[in-house]
Amino acid sequence: MADAVQSLADRVRAAADAGMRLCLRGGGTKDFYGGALEGEPLDTRAHAGVVRYDPTELVITARCGTPLAQLEATLDENGQMLAFEPPHFARDGRAATLGGCVAAGLSGPRRAAAGALRDFVLGAVLLDGRARVLRFGGEVMKNVAGYDVARLLAGSLGTLGVLLEVSLKVLPRPVEELSLRLELTQDAAIAQLNAWGGQPLPISASAWCDGLLHLRLSGAAAAVRAARSVIGGEALAGDVATAFWRSVREQTHAFFASEAPLWRLAVPSTTPLLALSAAPFIEWGGALRWVPTRPGDPIPREAAARAGGHATLFRAQDKSAGAFAPLDAVSMRLHRGLKAALDPSGIFNRGRIYPDL
Repeated sequence: MADAVQSLADRVRAAADAGMRLCLRGGGTKDFYGGALEGEPLDTRAHAGVVRYDPTELVITARCGTPLAQLEATLDENGQMLAFEPPHFARDGRAATLGGCVAAGLSGPRRAAAGALRDFVLGAVLLDGRARVLRFGGEVMKNVAGYDVARLLAGSLGTLGVLLEVSLKVLPRPVEELSLRLELTQDAAIAQLNAWGGQPLPISASAWCDGLLHLRLSGAAAAVRAARSVIGGEALAGDVATAFWRSVREQTHAFFASEAPLWRLAVPSTTPLLALSAAPFIEWGGALRWVPTRPGDPIPREAAARAGGHATLFRAQDKSAGAFAPLDAVSMRLHRGLKAALDPSGIFNRGRIYPDL
């Protein structure tokens, strides 16, 4: 793999010398996310493979071009998983890579129970804008002194450098899982989710859409059975449940079939019904709400801000409204400082998060 790193470093060095922008890209499955792609493509897929994995240590280290499906299959063989349940969005024959997964920073249905992707990043190896190979963190939880740069790379959309390797904490698969379906209105579902959230129930995922609330219970068999007796509802067959949660994670559920702009609202879970142009798809115990908009509809960003949250234009042809919520002056100064330190020539994925970065 030394040749692959050298090739990437040579491209970065040449781009910096020529003032040319680079578009870091693995499988391209997250191209829709964030701002428009700019620059000459820099394909990271040649730098692939698992570097280290000892199931007893609950840590896996792999290179950026490693197919995400391959990584998950390796973990599954040992009864383990990426607990943040990252979406692949692998369509049209394209395959998601680990680098793209971490760079996008997206987590799936299990995020509210297990934590976000960045919570599982232990260490990273980065090729910066000066073609230097930098190492941050390591392979244990307590190894950070100063800034936790490895976790800052999660969700950076490749704007800070080429993520050569990443070390992730992994978890055992649950002993038992059971999915339930209940008929509830939106306001009743939000209230009930928050009530259950205050109880010791093993809820690992939730999804409300069009009058139906789906819950996934994960844990010891006794705990799952006890929770089912408290919650009630209709139990789903295993294959039906698996297909449903996959459709939520990969956004192949019918709700997401529209070509309308799709907004992702992160709000306090107790937030009541928002004044939105359409009924949302609700996840994470009420804290994540997806909503499509039509021409002329108000931008959901203001409604999210009033509720104490923020809104991201997740998928759209026209992103003139900006993909991400504007930053205050202090936060933007920190972003600029980090960009200048790691990518002084501004060659990596310019504009993917904010136009000036």
